[in-house]
Amino acid sequence: MRILVVDDEKLLVKGVKFNLENEGYEVECAYDGASAVELARNGRFDLIILDVMMPELDGQEACMRIREFSNVPIIMLTAKSEDADKLMGFECGADDYVTKPFGTAELLARIRIALRHVSNGTPDTPTGKAQNGRLTIDYDKRRIYLDDQEVHLTQVEYKIVMLTMLHIGKVLTYDFIIRCVWGARPTVNNQILRVNMANIRRKLEANPADPQFIITETGVGYRMIDHAEENV
Repeated sequence: MRILVVDDEKLLVKGVKFNLENEGYEVECAYDGASAVELARNGRFDLIILDVMMPELDGQEACMRIREFSNVPIIMLTAKSEDADKLMGFECGADDYVTKPFGTAELLARIRIALRHVSNGTPDTPTGKAQNGRLTIDYDKRRIYLDDQEVHLTQVEYKIVMLTMLHIGKVLTYDFIIRCVWGARPTVNNQILRVNMANIRRKLEANPADPQFIITETGVGYRMIDHAEENV
């Protein structure tokens, strides 16, 4: 597994690199956002660890640029613990965040969870393809298409869409989605789920305010509209 570690604090990068290599990961380092984008574009990484506060191109802007061409899992490092700052990271396309200062055990746990999102589906994940109107999911390739054009989603966003497709037409509660996507994570709440859903709608919907695929069941959760029923 190849991991790109990006932070302008060189001592921190050195320590993270040492600990990750001791765990068997192959690590490449960068010290600014622009270099991170270039390395992500030209290299193959299984995960990126990206600091938020960096000179010139900050981590949030770098994350958004990487999301233009890659759905590699991204863990943001931030010295700010406020929910607003964490939500901003999710809006930029991050899959997870770790607040500084952090311990090696916490970072390793977050890395394993992020990589598990890539390698594992849910126990009911089928193979092949599924179609719902203009939306197609290729479960084998873990890709989503709208009108035959690939839609670039983060791993978390893909898992949410996949889950709603697997239970098409049924209302999934907020708690159920959170447990399936993030597991037992007390730091993940309904607001973080709503941010991810807003990102999904911006990518899938012509008018995110009037969704045609995943709709909100107010106070309960979300439901994927079954477009096959409309043709019956």
